[in-house]
Amino acid sequence: MISRYIFFLIGLVFCVPGALFGAPGSIETPDGRTRTYTIDKPSVSDPKTPTPVIIMLHGGGGDDDTAKTMTGLSDAALPRGFMVVYPNGTGKFERIKKLKTWNAGHCCGYAMENAVDDVGFIDMVIDQLVAKEGADPLRIYVTGMSNGAMLTHKVGARLCHKIAAIAPVVGGLFGDEKVPKCGATSVLTINGGLDHSVPLEGGLSQGRAASAWDDTPLKAAAYQGTFWAKANGCDPVPDESNQKDISVTRYRCAQGVDVVRYVVAQGGHAWPGGRKGSPRGDTPPQTLDATGLIIQFFEEHPRGAARVPSPANAH
Repeated sequence: MISRYIFFLIGLVFCVPGALFGAPGSIETPDGRTRTYTIDKPSVSDPKTPTPVIIMLHGGGGDDDTAKTMTGLSDAALPRGFMVVYPNGTGKFERIKKLKTWNAGHCCGYAMENAVDDVGFIDMVIDQLVAKEGADPLRIYVTGMSNGAMLTHKVGARLCHKIAAIAPVVGGLFGDEKVPKCGATSVLTINGGLDHSVPLEGGLSQGRAASAWDDTPLKAAAYQGTFWAKANGCDPVPDESNQKDISVTRYRCAQGVDVVRYVVAQGGHAWPGGRKGSPRGDTPPQTLDATGLIIQFFEEHPRGAARVPSPANAH
């Protein structure tokens, strides 16, 4: 296992020559906390050209390292010119790197219980990336897993004037979120049909981290599409299709905007196509490459500009 990990790291170095991995960043937030993140940057031939950014929000109990390992996002995104940023949540024990959570309103753990302003933190991260790291303000994207996916929804709604597109994975909405009024945030969601932590049909979590939530049940996963279709002024009646183990739901929206839902029937609480976050975690289904799908979706959706859909995603 160790030798495989070493070869994985070597592969990262050689597949992205000139890239910078694990650059640390920090921000002092108004509540007196020192918040941290790491940046993986691609090699850039012209430093004056703004760089598109993917912000990856780890799952509850994780951190920047687990997010990178579970998704393989940097390995796939840096060769395509993206900067990938991995913020860290907060936890009760500051000296313990992992065990971090995000405040998504009704979940999770320390961040929820202490009303940590994580949307404000991500807002500050975006501003810092644009001001100091050469980030393209028209191509800021956010994805996340589980608790991080819940925050991805919240960030997409409250910072829709800064975010071009979001991609929550095995996350959901609780039903009391305010519908944003920006009207141009493309959304791709991915859920698992066998997910007990974030049940496809909604309700309370039945997973190991259920105690990290309050007692508010999730809406069914389909509500994510309904919510964002309304926010973007899309036709409320979607088109549905099935591809073996995967069902795809697409809403008809204005040119340049898409709302798409993927459900992996045999998927549990895991990043499809990725790696386990822990030995006790669900095994990721390999019938869908979530990382590749998300990167392609982001490439096709800059903020405030129409795009030409690829044949694979035309509808």
